[in-house]
Amino acid sequence: MEVESYQNGIPSWVDHSSADPASATAFYGELFGWDIETGPPEAGGYAMAMKNGRPVAGIGPTQGPGPAAWASYVNVDSADDTTAKAQAAGGRVMLAPMDVMEAGRLAVFSDPGGAVIGAWQPGAHKGAGLVNEVSTFSWTELITGDIEGCKAFYRAVFGWEPDTHEQPGGPSYTEFKVGGRSVCGMMGRPPGMPAEAPSFWGVYFNVADTDAAVAEIQRLGGSLFMGPTDIPQGRFAVVADPLGAVFNVIAPPPPAPESST
Repeated sequence: MEVESYQNGIPSWVDHSSADPASATAFYGELFGWDIETGPPEAGGYAMAMKNGRPVAGIGPTQGPGPAAWASYVNVDSADDTTAKAQAAGGRVMLAPMDVMEAGRLAVFSDPGGAVIGAWQPGAHKGAGLVNEVSTFSWTELITGDIEGCKAFYRAVFGWEPDTHEQPGGPSYTEFKVGGRSVCGMMGRPPGMPAEAPSFWGVYFNVADTDAAVAEIQRLGGSLFMGPTDIPQGRFAVVADPLGAVFNVIAPPPPAPESST
């Protein structure tokens, strides 16, 4: 699906940061078939991953010490106002609002559970121009040990309304909604997750065949953490790239056949 712009409160962009963006570029370029275009010198090594001529994700160097990771960004009308709301709701500002050339205005903060998320006030860069298709971003999901605290935090910051429901044979799952539309999800820390592992926002990319994607990830030097597993939303797996950044791949179920009656 092509997207020209996003409303306030809708996740609109994801990017990958590491100490070795060249290796990340090689891995994701081959895995997803992205055309990855390095920005001008003033962009500091940040590159745009393109599919069908439209931006789908970013890849760049880390701005400080830390592991390789995928980050999620939410479209906002004002990065400054959003940051103020995050502080008032108990969040911690990691990067104060700043202009990113003509692309837009960026802020980064963590929620009370410690998960980091970005706010993006668009300028020339509106966000992902292609989503919910093979080899594009389709969902972002919070894994946290503070579900109730995060419900209150994200309602105050982005206006998200939580809709929590039980999953058959599993823990409860919360969909965050804007105007009745599900825009991202949240679940508790799964059993077996190391106690020292921080809460985080994970990203999902659509693939045509999850098992084939996992095999290709492993061939390219990545790792399988969980799955492939069937869920109502499709067949998914939790994986990591060769640099250690965790992400998810999912093959949505085929559309239901149209009734002949």
